[in-house]
Amino acid sequence: MKAIQSVRGMKDIFGAEAQLFQSTLKIIETLFHRYQFELILLPIIEKTELFSRSIGDATDVVEKEMYTFQDRNEDSLSLRPEGTAGCVRACLENGLIHNQVRKFWYVGPMFRHERPQKGRYRQFYQVGVEVFGLATPDIEAETLLLLQDLWTQLGISEHIRLEINTIGTLLERKIFRQKLTDYLSNYKENLDEDSQRRLLSNPLRILDSKVPETQKILENAPQLIDCLGEASRQHFETLQTYLNALKIPYHINPKLVRGLDYYSHTVFEWTTDLLGAQATVCGGGRYDGLVTELGGQATPAFGFAMGVERLLLLSEQVGLKPEIKKPDAYILVSEGQEVAAFIWTQNLRNQGFDILIHCGGGSIKSQFKRAEKSGAKLAISLNQDQFEISFLREKRIKETVNPDQLSLFLKKGL
Repeated sequence: MKAIQSVRGMKDIFGAEAQLFQSTLKIIETLFHRYQFELILLPIIEKTELFSRSIGDATDVVEKEMYTFQDRNEDSLSLRPEGTAGCVRACLENGLIHNQVRKFWYVGPMFRHERPQKGRYRQFYQVGVEVFGLATPDIEAETLLLLQDLWTQLGISEHIRLEINTIGTLLERKIFRQKLTDYLSNYKENLDEDSQRRLLSNPLRILDSKVPETQKILENAPQLIDCLGEASRQHFETLQTYLNALKIPYHINPKLVRGLDYYSHTVFEWTTDLLGAQATVCGGGRYDGLVTELGGQATPAFGFAMGVERLLLLSEQVGLKPEIKKPDAYILVSEGQEVAAFIWTQNLRNQGFDILIHCGGGSIKSQFKRAEKSGAKLAISLNQDQFEISFLREKRIKETVNPDQLSLFLKKGL
Protein backbone atom coordinates (compact mmCIF):
# COMPACT_ATOMS: atom_id res chain seq x y z
CA MET A 1 0.00 0.00 0.00
CA LYS A 2 1.35 3.42 -0.98
CA ALA A 3 2.37 5.62 1.95
CA ILE A 4 0.33 8.79 2.49
CA GLN A 5 2.37 11.97 2.27
CA SER A 6 1.64 15.46 3.55
CA VAL A 7 -0.32 17.92 1.41
CA ARG A 8 1.90 20.00 -0.87
CA GLY A 9 2.93 23.20 0.88
CA MET A 10 2.26 21.81 4.36
CA LYS A 11 5.29 21.18 6.56
CA ASP A 12 6.04 19.04 9.60
CA ILE A 13 8.05 20.81 12.30
CA PHE A 14 10.12 18.63 14.63
CA GLY A 15 13.55 18.12 16.20
CA ALA A 16 15.86 21.13 16.43
CA GLU A 17 13.49 23.27 14.35
CA ALA A 18 10.63 22.57 16.77
CA GLN A 19 12.93 23.50 19.66
CA LEU A 20 13.77 26.81 17.95
CA PHE A 21 10.07 27.36 17.19
CA GLN A 22 9.17 26.85 20.84
CA SER A 23 12.01 28.98 22.22
CA THR A 24 11.15 31.81 19.79
CA LEU A 25 7.51 31.79 20.86
CA LYS A 26 8.57 31.90 24.52
CA ILE A 27 10.65 35.02 23.86
CA ILE A 28 7.73 36.59 21.98
CA GLU A 29 5.21 35.78 24.71
CA THR A 30 7.43 37.17 27.47
CA LEU A 31 8.14 40.40 25.58
CA PHE A 32 4.52 40.97 24.55
CA HIS A 33 3.42 40.53 28.15
CA ARG A 34 6.02 43.13 29.18
CA TYR A 35 4.39 45.58 26.76
CA GLN A 36 0.98 44.60 28.19
CA PHE A 37 -0.53 42.87 25.18
CA GLU A 38 -3.15 40.24 26.05
CA LEU A 39 -3.45 36.90 24.26
CA ILE A 40 -6.53 36.20 22.13
CA LEU A 41 -7.11 32.76 20.55
CA LEU A 42 -9.08 32.84 17.29
CA PRO A 43 -10.84 30.18 15.16
CA ILE A 44 -9.02 28.79 12.13
CA ILE A 45 -12.23 28.79 10.05
CA GLU A 46 -14.32 31.91 9.44
CA LYS A 47 -17.15 32.88 7.09
CA THR A 48 -15.75 33.71 3.67
CA GLU A 49 -17.56 37.06 3.69
CA LEU A 50 -15.34 38.22 6.56
CA PHE A 51 -12.27 38.13 4.33
CA SER A 52 -13.90 39.37 1.12
CA ARG A 53 -15.27 42.41 2.98
CA SER A 54 -12.12 43.20 4.95
CA ILE A 55 -9.20 42.18 2.75
CA GLY A 56 -10.90 43.18 -0.52
CA ASP A 57 -12.41 41.22 -3.41
CA ALA A 58 -9.71 42.45 -5.79
CA THR A 59 -6.72 41.34 -3.71
CA ASP A 60 -4.62 38.31 -4.62
CA VAL A 61 -5.51 36.71 -1.29
CA VAL A 62 -9.26 36.64 -1.96
CA GLU A 63 -9.05 36.17 -5.73
CA LYS A 64 -6.51 33.33 -5.85
CA GLU A 65 -5.17 32.16 -2.52
CA MET A 66 -7.95 31.32 -0.03
CA TYR A 67 -9.00 27.79 0.85
CA THR A 68 -12.78 28.14 0.56
CA PHE A 69 -15.46 25.45 0.80
CA GLN A 70 -19.13 24.94 1.60
CA ASP A 71 -20.08 23.16 4.81
CA ARG A 72 -23.12 20.91 5.29
CA ASN A 73 -25.37 23.93 5.75
CA GLU A 74 -24.09 25.28 2.40
CA ASP A 75 -22.43 28.21 4.16
CA SER A 76 -19.26 29.45 2.46
CA LEU A 77 -16.35 29.07 4.88
CA SER A 78 -12.63 29.74 4.50
CA LEU A 79 -9.46 28.76 6.29
CA ARG A 80 -8.09 32.04 7.62
CA PRO A 81 -5.43 33.58 5.34
CA GLU A 82 -4.51 36.21 7.98
CA GLY A 83 -5.45 37.14 11.53
CA THR A 84 -6.54 40.79 11.60
CA ALA A 85 -10.05 40.32 10.18
CA GLY A 86 -10.79 37.47 12.61
CA CYS A 87 -9.50 39.51 15.54
CA VAL A 88 -11.75 42.46 14.61
CA ARG A 89 -14.72 40.09 14.20
CA ALA A 90 -14.06 38.58 17.63
CA CYS A 91 -13.77 42.00 19.24
CA LEU A 92 -17.05 43.21 17.74
CA GLU A 93 -18.93 40.00 18.50
CA ASN A 94 -17.82 40.00 22.12
CA GLY A 95 -17.96 43.76 22.78
CA LEU A 96 -14.24 44.04 23.52
CA ILE A 97 -13.33 47.37 21.90
CA HIS A 98 -16.32 49.72 22.18
CA ASN A 99 -14.96 52.98 23.64
CA GLN A 100 -11.93 51.09 24.95
CA VAL A 101 -8.20 50.88 24.34
CA ARG A 102 -7.25 47.21 23.90
CA LYS A 103 -3.97 45.57 22.92
CA PHE A 104 -4.12 41.95 21.69
CA TRP A 105 -1.67 39.42 20.31
CA TYR A 106 -2.31 36.03 18.73
CA VAL A 107 -0.42 33.12 17.24
CA GLY A 108 -1.46 30.22 15.03
CA PRO A 109 -1.56 28.69 11.56
CA MET A 110 -2.78 30.62 8.50
CA PHE A 111 -3.53 29.18 5.05
CA ARG A 112 -2.89 30.49 1.54
CA HIS A 113 -2.78 28.52 -1.72
CA GLU A 114 0.48 29.96 -3.01
CA ARG A 115 3.35 28.35 -4.88
CA PRO A 116 5.41 26.67 -2.14
CA GLN A 117 9.05 27.68 -1.85
CA LYS A 118 11.64 28.11 0.87
CA GLY A 119 10.15 30.40 3.52
CA ARG A 120 6.64 30.26 1.99
CA TYR A 121 4.19 27.49 2.79
CA ARG A 122 0.47 26.93 2.27
CA GLN A 123 0.07 26.40 5.99
CA PHE A 124 2.28 28.84 7.87
CA TYR A 125 2.39 30.20 11.40
CA GLN A 126 1.89 33.86 12.16
CA VAL A 127 2.24 35.98 15.26
CA GLY A 128 0.12 39.12 15.14
CA VAL A 129 -0.59 42.21 17.22
CA GLU A 130 -3.67 44.45 17.04
CA VAL A 131 -4.20 47.71 18.98
CA PHE A 132 -7.66 49.34 19.10
CA GLY A 133 -8.78 52.78 20.23
CA LEU A 134 -5.67 54.88 19.58
CA ALA A 135 -5.45 57.15 16.53
CA THR A 136 -2.14 58.87 17.31
CA PRO A 137 1.32 57.95 15.98
CA ASP A 138 2.73 57.33 19.47
CA ILE A 139 1.16 53.84 19.57
CA GLU A 140 2.70 53.16 16.16
CA ALA A 141 6.10 54.13 17.54
CA GLU A 142 5.65 51.93 20.61
CA THR A 143 4.66 48.97 18.46
CA LEU A 144 7.71 49.42 16.25
CA LEU A 145 9.84 49.72 19.39
CA LEU A 146 8.40 46.39 20.55
CA LEU A 147 9.56 44.82 17.30
CA GLN A 148 13.00 46.41 17.58
CA ASP A 149 13.29 44.89 21.07
CA LEU A 150 12.20 41.52 19.69
CA TRP A 151 14.82 41.47 16.93
CA THR A 152 17.49 42.28 19.53
CA GLN A 153 16.37 39.44 21.79
CA LEU A 154 16.26 37.02 18.86
CA GLY A 155 19.76 38.05 17.77
CA ILE A 156 18.76 39.21 14.27
CA SER A 157 18.61 43.01 14.67
CA GLU A 158 21.71 43.56 12.51
CA HIS A 159 20.18 41.62 9.62
CA ILE A 160 16.76 43.28 9.40
CA ARG A 161 15.70 46.81 8.47
CA LEU A 162 12.54 48.90 8.77
CA GLU A 163 10.78 50.41 5.75
CA ILE A 164 7.87 52.80 6.32
CA ASN A 165 5.43 54.77 4.19
CA THR A 166 2.14 56.61 4.49
CA ILE A 167 -0.80 55.86 2.20
CA GLY A 168 -3.03 58.56 3.64
CA THR A 169 -6.79 58.43 3.97
CA LEU A 170 -9.25 56.57 1.74
CA LEU A 171 -10.18 59.79 -0.06
CA GLU A 172 -6.52 60.71 -0.65
CA ARG A 173 -5.82 57.25 -2.01
CA LYS A 174 -8.78 57.54 -4.39
CA ILE A 175 -7.29 60.72 -5.81
CA PHE A 176 -3.88 59.10 -6.15
CA ARG A 177 -5.39 55.92 -7.59
CA GLN A 178 -6.98 57.86 -10.42
CA LYS A 179 -3.75 59.72 -11.19
CA LEU A 180 -1.78 56.45 -11.13
CA THR A 181 -4.32 54.69 -13.34
CA ASP A 182 -4.27 57.52 -15.87
CA TYR A 183 -0.48 57.42 -15.99
CA LEU A 184 -0.14 53.62 -16.25
CA SER A 185 -2.86 53.37 -18.89
CA ASN A 186 -0.43 55.01 -21.30
CA TYR A 187 1.96 52.07 -20.78
CA LYS A 188 -0.59 49.25 -20.47
CA GLU A 189 0.91 47.11 -23.24
CA ASN A 190 4.34 47.29 -21.59
CA LEU A 191 3.18 46.19 -18.15
CA ASP A 192 3.54 42.61 -16.98
CA GLU A 193 0.46 40.38 -17.04
CA ASP A 194 -0.34 40.73 -13.30
CA SER A 195 0.00 44.51 -13.46
CA GLN A 196 -2.31 44.71 -16.47
CA ARG A 197 -4.93 42.81 -14.51
CA ARG A 198 -4.45 45.02 -11.45
CA LEU A 199 -4.70 48.23 -13.45
CA LEU A 200 -8.50 48.18 -13.20
CA SER A 201 -8.98 46.23 -9.98
CA ASN A 202 -6.15 47.29 -7.61
CA PRO A 203 -3.63 49.66 -9.27
CA LEU A 204 -1.79 50.51 -6.02
CA ARG A 205 -0.52 46.94 -5.91
CA ILE A 206 1.36 47.58 -9.15
CA LEU A 207 3.75 49.73 -7.10
CA ASP A 208 4.87 46.53 -5.38
CA SER A 209 5.64 44.73 -8.66
CA LYS A 210 9.01 42.95 -8.77
CA VAL A 211 9.15 42.97 -12.61
CA PRO A 212 12.06 45.20 -13.73
CA GLU A 213 10.23 46.54 -16.83
CA THR A 214 7.25 47.57 -14.71
CA GLN A 215 9.49 49.17 -12.10
CA LYS A 216 11.16 51.21 -14.85
CA ILE A 217 7.74 52.53 -15.95
CA LEU A 218 6.97 53.43 -12.33
CA GLU A 219 10.06 55.63 -12.02
CA ASN A 220 8.16 58.63 -13.42
CA ALA A 221 4.75 57.72 -11.99
CA PRO A 222 2.79 60.12 -9.73
CA GLN A 223 3.75 59.97 -6.03
CA LEU A 224 1.21 59.27 -3.31
CA ILE A 225 2.87 61.79 -1.00
CA ASP A 226 1.83 64.56 -3.40
CA CYS A 227 -1.85 63.67 -2.86
CA LEU A 228 -1.75 63.85 0.95
CA GLY A 229 -3.36 66.58 3.00
CA GLU A 230 -1.74 68.44 5.90
CA ALA A 231 -3.17 66.13 8.59
CA SER A 232 -1.78 63.00 6.93
CA ARG A 233 1.62 64.60 6.39
CA GLN A 234 1.76 65.73 10.03
CA HIS A 235 0.84 62.24 11.26
CA PHE A 236 3.69 60.71 9.30
CA GLU A 237 6.19 63.39 10.35
CA THR A 238 5.29 62.90 14.03
CA LEU A 239 5.92 59.17 13.71
CA GLN A 240 9.36 59.90 12.28
CA THR A 241 10.08 62.23 15.21
CA TYR A 242 9.38 59.35 17.61
CA LEU A 243 11.49 56.88 15.62
CA ASN A 244 14.41 59.30 15.52
CA ALA A 245 14.17 59.93 19.28
CA LEU A 246 14.00 56.17 19.98
CA LYS A 247 16.99 55.58 17.67
CA ILE A 248 15.06 53.13 15.48
CA PRO A 249 16.67 53.24 12.00
CA TYR A 250 14.19 53.35 9.10
CA HIS A 251 13.95 53.97 5.38
CA ILE A 252 10.99 55.73 3.73
CA ASN A 253 9.82 53.57 0.81
CA PRO A 254 7.24 55.51 -1.27
CA LYS A 255 6.29 52.32 -3.16
CA LEU A 256 5.33 50.41 -0.02
CA VAL A 257 1.54 49.98 0.01
CA ARG A 258 0.98 46.52 1.57
CA GLY A 259 -1.29 44.00 -0.13
CA LEU A 260 -4.59 44.35 1.74
CA ASP A 261 -7.29 46.96 1.19
CA TYR A 262 -7.94 47.85 4.82
CA TYR A 263 -4.74 49.84 5.45
CA SER A 264 -4.56 53.65 5.81
CA HIS A 265 -1.91 56.17 6.89
CA THR A 266 1.20 54.37 8.23
CA VAL A 267 2.30 51.09 6.66
CA PHE A 268 5.60 49.32 7.34
CA GLU A 269 7.68 46.24 6.66
CA TRP A 270 10.78 44.77 8.28
CA THR A 271 12.87 43.20 5.52
CA THR A 272 16.14 41.31 5.14
CA ASP A 273 18.62 40.55 2.37
CA LEU A 274 19.28 37.02 3.64
CA LEU A 275 16.10 35.23 2.51
CA GLY A 276 16.07 35.86 -1.24
CA ALA A 277 12.58 36.48 -2.61
CA GLN A 278 11.02 36.09 0.85
CA ALA A 279 12.50 39.34 2.07
CA THR A 280 9.60 40.52 4.25
CA VAL A 281 9.78 39.13 7.78
CA CYS A 282 7.10 41.32 9.37
CA GLY A 283 4.59 43.84 8.07
CA GLY A 284 1.60 45.88 9.12
CA GLY A 285 0.14 49.32 9.53
CA ARG A 286 -2.89 51.38 10.47
CA TYR A 287 -6.39 50.28 9.47
CA ASP A 288 -8.81 52.80 10.98
CA GLY A 289 -11.69 51.92 8.62
CA LEU A 290 -11.82 48.16 9.08
CA VAL A 291 -13.96 48.07 12.24
CA THR A 292 -16.62 50.18 10.50
CA GLU A 293 -16.41 48.00 7.38
CA LEU A 294 -17.22 44.95 9.52
CA GLY A 295 -20.23 46.57 11.20
CA GLY A 296 -18.76 48.30 14.25
CA GLN A 297 -18.46 51.93 15.25
CA ALA A 298 -15.51 53.92 13.94
CA THR A 299 -12.43 52.70 15.85
CA PRO A 300 -8.79 53.50 15.10
CA ALA A 301 -6.54 50.45 14.88
CA PHE A 302 -2.93 49.52 14.24
CA GLY A 303 -1.17 46.17 14.01
CA PHE A 304 1.27 43.79 12.37
CA ALA A 305 1.87 40.14 11.57
CA MET A 306 5.10 38.17 11.23
CA GLY A 307 5.75 34.75 9.77
CA VAL A 308 7.30 32.42 12.32
CA GLU A 309 8.89 30.20 9.65
CA ARG A 310 10.69 33.19 8.18
CA LEU A 311 11.95 34.17 11.62
CA LEU A 312 13.33 30.65 12.05
CA LEU A 313 14.85 30.70 8.57
CA LEU A 314 16.52 34.04 9.29
CA SER A 315 17.82 32.73 12.61
CA GLU A 316 19.29 29.76 10.78
CA GLN A 317 20.90 32.01 8.17
CA VAL A 318 22.70 34.07 10.80
CA GLY A 319 23.92 30.91 12.56
CA LEU A 320 21.67 30.92 15.61
CA LYS A 321 20.89 27.50 17.03
CA PRO A 322 18.44 26.56 19.76
CA GLU A 323 19.68 25.31 23.10
CA ILE A 324 18.19 21.82 23.01
CA LYS A 325 17.15 20.96 26.53
CA LYS A 326 18.57 17.67 27.79
CA PRO A 327 17.37 15.81 30.88
CA ASP A 328 19.10 16.59 34.15
CA ALA A 329 19.21 12.92 35.05
CA TYR A 330 18.31 9.48 33.68
CA ILE A 331 16.79 7.05 36.18
CA LEU A 332 18.00 3.45 35.76
CA VAL A 333 15.47 0.82 36.76
CA SER A 334 16.76 -2.32 38.52
CA GLU A 335 14.67 -5.47 38.65
CA GLY A 336 12.31 -5.30 41.64
CA GLN A 337 12.71 -1.51 41.93
CA GLU A 338 10.34 -0.52 39.10
CA VAL A 339 7.61 1.09 41.24
CA ALA A 340 10.07 2.76 43.62
CA ALA A 341 11.95 4.23 40.63
CA PHE A 342 8.74 5.77 39.28
CA ILE A 343 7.87 7.27 42.65
CA TRP A 344 11.31 8.85 43.00
CA THR A 345 11.23 10.10 39.41
CA GLN A 346 7.97 11.90 39.97
CA ASN A 347 9.20 13.28 43.29
CA LEU A 348 12.20 14.86 41.52
CA ARG A 349 10.04 16.22 38.69
CA ASN A 350 7.75 17.85 41.24
CA GLN A 351 10.81 19.64 42.63
CA GLY A 352 11.60 21.13 39.21
CA PHE A 353 14.15 18.70 37.80
CA ASP A 354 13.92 17.40 34.22
CA ILE A 355 14.05 13.64 34.66
CA LEU A 356 13.90 10.82 32.11
CA ILE A 357 13.13 7.34 33.48
CA HIS A 358 14.07 4.18 31.64
CA CYS A 359 11.14 2.24 30.21
CA GLY A 360 11.13 -1.02 28.30
CA GLY A 361 13.26 -3.24 30.52
CA GLY A 362 16.73 -4.52 29.70
CA SER A 363 20.05 -4.92 31.46
CA ILE A 364 21.69 -2.11 33.41
CA LYS A 365 24.41 -2.04 30.76
CA SER A 366 21.89 -1.41 27.99
CA GLN A 367 20.17 1.20 30.17
CA PHE A 368 23.48 3.03 30.56
CA LYS A 369 23.75 3.21 26.75
CA ARG A 370 20.29 4.78 26.57
CA ALA A 371 21.26 7.21 29.31
CA GLU A 372 24.37 8.25 27.35
CA LYS A 373 22.32 8.84 24.17
CA SER A 374 19.73 10.90 26.05
CA GLY A 375 22.25 13.65 26.78
CA ALA A 376 21.55 13.48 30.52
CA LYS A 377 24.25 14.71 32.87
CA LEU A 378 23.71 11.99 35.46
CA ALA A 379 22.52 8.39 35.63
CA ILE A 380 20.84 7.45 38.92
CA SER A 381 19.98 3.99 40.22
CA LEU A 382 18.41 2.89 43.48
CA ASN A 383 20.57 0.33 45.27
CA GLN A 384 19.65 -0.96 48.75
CA ASP A 385 17.90 2.20 49.92
CA GLN A 386 20.66 4.42 48.55
CA PHE A 387 21.16 6.16 45.22
CA GLU A 388 24.21 5.51 43.08
CA ILE A 389 25.01 8.48 40.88
CA SER A 390 27.14 8.10 37.74
CA PHE A 391 28.50 11.19 35.98
CA LEU A 392 27.91 10.87 32.23
CA ARG A 393 29.52 14.13 31.08
CA GLU A 394 32.44 14.28 33.52
CA LYS A 395 35.23 11.93 34.53
CA ARG A 396 34.24 11.47 38.15
CA ILE A 397 33.93 8.50 40.45
CA LYS A 398 30.43 7.30 41.29
CA GLU A 399 28.89 8.75 44.40
CA THR A 400 26.38 7.27 46.82
CA VAL A 401 23.68 9.51 48.26
CA ASN A 402 21.01 8.86 50.88
CA PRO A 403 17.39 9.43 49.72
CA ASP A 404 16.91 12.50 51.92
CA GLN A 405 20.04 14.10 50.39
CA LEU A 406 19.29 13.40 46.71
CA SER A 407 17.44 16.62 45.94
CA LEU A 408 20.10 18.80 47.59
CA PHE A 409 22.84 16.88 45.75
CA LEU A 410 21.16 17.50 42.40
CA LYS A 411 20.66 21.22 43.11
CA LYS A 412 24.34 21.62 43.88
CA GLY A 413 25.55 19.40 41.08
CA LEU A 414 23.39 20.78 38.29
